[in-house]
Amino acid sequence: MTQPSSIGAQTWPHAALPPQPTPMRVSLAFVEHRVNVWLRFGQPVRETVLDRWRRVAIFEPNAVCCRVKWIGNDYGTALWQLTVLQAPMPFDGAQRIAGVVPGARILLRADGEQQVKSVLERIDAVEALGIEPAMVASTYWQTVGNRLAARQSLPEYTSERHAAHVARGALR
Repeated sequence: MTQPSSIGAQTWPHAALPPQPTPMRVSLAFVEHRVNVWLRFGQPVRETVLDRWRRVAIFEPNAVCCRVKWIGNDYGTALWQLTVLQAPMPFDGAQRIAGVVPGARILLRADGEQQVKSVLERIDAVEALGIEPAMVASTYWQTVGNRLAARQSLPEYTSERHAAHVARGALR
């Protein structure tokens, strides 16, 4: 009896397996009067406390969150920044962002106190409608970002727009 030949029967296990989704890790920090990096919205699946100043929020692929960064020095505020981020899916492109690993899709970025406060007002308005800001249509956050860049008035998010977004998601 002869042994079966293993020539040509080699399998490549990595070629047949789909890529594993990588969770997005967002670094957060707080040092009184110096640094405050926090989440305005978004539900991490897990938070890891690194020390008394730093922690890491971990998000599943496709999750949306909002990170606000404030940095101060002896003379006052040095930086205001707000970003609405979407965790990348496998094979999605992602922008590199300091403190976000492996990166994220930036839906909106606001720089400076006035822009950040304007976006925070929009987030408050969405919450006043009873809608979780992380569930808002990503196109809305992109539109807000584009309007900020063009120095135009920011659009309102309505219950009707949210219902259309939910219906579109149900059709997929």
